[in-house]
Amino acid sequence: MELKFVDPRALKENPDKARRSKSSPQADALLLATIKVVGIVQPPVVAPETEGGNGFVIDAGHRRVKQAIAAGLEEIAVLVIERAEDGGAMRSLAETLAHEQLNPVDQWRAIERLVALNWTEEAIAIALALPVRQIKKLRLLANVLPSMLDQMAKGDMPDERQLRTIASAALEDQKEIWKKHKPSKADPQVSWWAVAQGLTKTRMFAKHASFGDDLAHAYGIAWVEDLFAPADEDSRYTTDVDAYLGAQQEWMANNLPKRGVIVDAGQWGDAKLPPKAERVYGKAGKSDHTAMYLDREGKVQTVAYRMPEAKKPKGKGDATDAAGTDTGLVAPKARPDVTRKGIEMIGDFRTDALHEALARAPIEEDMLMALLVLAFAGRNVSVDSGSSGTVYGHARLERHAALLFGEDGRPVYDRETLNQVARKVLIDVLSCRENRTNSGIVARVAGDTVGADGFLPNMGTDEFMSCLSRPALEASCKDTPVLPRARVKDTRAALVEHFKEGHFVHPSALFAPDVAELTSWTARYAAPDEADDDTAREVDELDGDQTGATANEHPVDDGHTVEETEAWRVAAE
Repeated sequence: MELKFVDPRALKENPDKARRSKSSPQADALLLATIKVVGIVQPPVVAPETEGGNGFVIDAGHRRVKQAIAAGLEEIAVLVIERAEDGGAMRSLAETLAHEQLNPVDQWRAIERLVALNWTEEAIAIALALPVRQIKKLRLLANVLPSMLDQMAKGDMPDERQLRTIASAALEDQKEIWKKHKPSKADPQVSWWAVAQGLTKTRMFAKHASFGDDLAHAYGIAWVEDLFAPADEDSRYTTDVDAYLGAQQEWMANNLPKRGVIVDAGQWGDAKLPPKAERVYGKAGKSDHTAMYLDREGKVQTVAYRMPEAKKPKGKGDATDAAGTDTGLVAPKARPDVTRKGIEMIGDFRTDALHEALARAPIEEDMLMALLVLAFAGRNVSVDSGSSGTVYGHARLERHAALLFGEDGRPVYDRETLNQVARKVLIDVLSCRENRTNSGIVARVAGDTVGADGFLPNMGTDEFMSCLSRPALEASCKDTPVLPRARVKDTRAALVEHFKEGHFVHPSALFAPDVAELTSWTARYAAPDEADDDTAREVDELDGDQTGATANEHPVDDGHTVEETEAWRVAAE
């Protein structure tokens, strides 16, 4: 055996080498970085070339030679041995099989040893072609309780999650837990689950904190980086839960919006709203309130809610003076020009005449739409509106109808104003909310007609996804790179993360109603009443230009109960 210095480019490949599969790019990068920093630690083994050649054939160290060339070395040391009869095939196989991976614990301790020898983490990372973050993580593992490391070196290794918890705990806590769970002759295996469970502490993450560095400093919060987390996210955390929650509470108090309150979290982690409050899941109105609270992870959450409108006390008004004070005097009542019975008769006369005119008089399309708006503003129309917290309809709709009148008290409007007023009335009337304002299937049809599906918000949030069953969640994975997980909450978390920057609408939220349901509804209300038939027949017979009919031709009530019209039934529904 002889040690020589040769040009690595002059060495020839051994055709009988045992390892023929290519090494991974990561392994080659690690070897190249090591050669650049410390050189070749173990010289390759070569043998003189036979059959008239005067060069050398590599017996062992093909990767070292290749990476030495890549590193640009002009000369390397090699060990020259005699050529074996089999061309070095057995020697190559034996050396390959004898190689053993370095024990992970030995690797951790070796890196910590380099630090003790004045190697910086950056230099070690360059030499081993590893990120500096990985070197810090390995150093953290090297400082686990020595007796625990000895047990791990025997092959009794915890899983990654348990190892993460153990390494992040203080050394004093590790000692206390190890006294209870260290192995014995009767039970040589360590229950790493119990060890990790005893060292687990609640973590509050900086990425969930709404407060800044000023409050963190004021509350004495020291962030610790979780080296086991992905490097591309903020993994800082603290185990000082009280200080973290206190800083979050102070931030909420300093940033409370108008009409906002701070509430506690309920049993299931949602906001505990005031009694009789109704949560608003859609767009909040100006009169709605805001509730801020901390969820189970310590994140600041905001929800909108509305309170029911206070009922005005009913009772007879007392006499008051101009200043609003009670005078105790009752003003004498003067006899009106028309008695109550006369007013009732006038009301009947007007109603009959109005119905006659609506059935026979010529009405332009714009005027017909304006009259429909006025009809919704009538006192006899009650609409449970879903556009705000109002629970009765006519007061809401009158403000729209008033836009159609001029200063002289007559309808004055253009087509654009009429369209805007009609839109506002539809907004106040139609509702899909699951409360008393629900308009039923007609609102679904209206939404499908105007393309309201395109205005639905992103439902790929944790709050909505938690309302879906396992089959529904797995069905939502279709057409996405997300695969169903073994646990429902993992599938939900993956979908929420996927749709964080996207847009997801669950099929059940689309407006188009089921065909069978719509067919059943139309069949139930399609059959007209006898009175409706008469009115419709009269309207069909007239083209809108005839005005010679008399009031006696209008159908009257013959004493039998006449059912309400279809329009009234739909509005009431």
